[in-house]
Amino acid sequence: MELTLIRHLPTEWNEKGVLQGSKDIPILELTDATKKAIETNKELLKPTYSLILTSELTRTQQTAKGYGYESFEIEPLLNELHFGEFEGKEKKLLIETHKNEWFTRPGEIMLGEKISNLEKRVHSFLQKYKDFESILVFGHGSWIRACVSYQKFGTINNMNQLEIKNNQLLTIKVREEEHKIGRHHI
Repeated sequence: MELTLIRHLPTEWNEKGVLQGSKDIPILELTDATKKAIETNKELLKPTYSLILTSELTRTQQTAKGYGYESFEIEPLLNELHFGEFEGKEKKLLIETHKNEWFTRPGEIMLGEKISNLEKRVHSFLQKYKDFESILVFGHGSWIRACVSYQKFGTINNMNQLEIKNNQLLTIKVREEEHKIGRHHI
């Protein structure tokens, strides 16, 4: 499977450095610069995908529409990490509170959900869609970082050493055998 991941377009909370998590925050109005960035990314996209998916949150659906996709499926497994008491607060507060675990053992942290649940959702997603040739996902920062870390290292432990910016596009190839190795800790 080829998985193309696009983090949602910026929101007001992104601009402020505030964690959104499960809060349903809309994207900002599209500026000329954002429209140009979308057009640049669109040059990297395939003409067709087996499936186009968004999370349940408005910002990913608005991003898909901003890219010109009116038809997509909503997949709850793609929902952003629930940051609990840190939602609506600056990200730096979360990092200061959980500095050691955040960068090396995030799965041990309990926020609004245990971060290890995010790893389980990524794993479930990869299993559920393993037979599709190509999937375009409009997703969230933590989910995409977790997916990339899980795919590359077999764990989400490196997810917070990665940075995924708003509207960043990445494509990863997922092979069937990678679903089966190194996943015993889930």
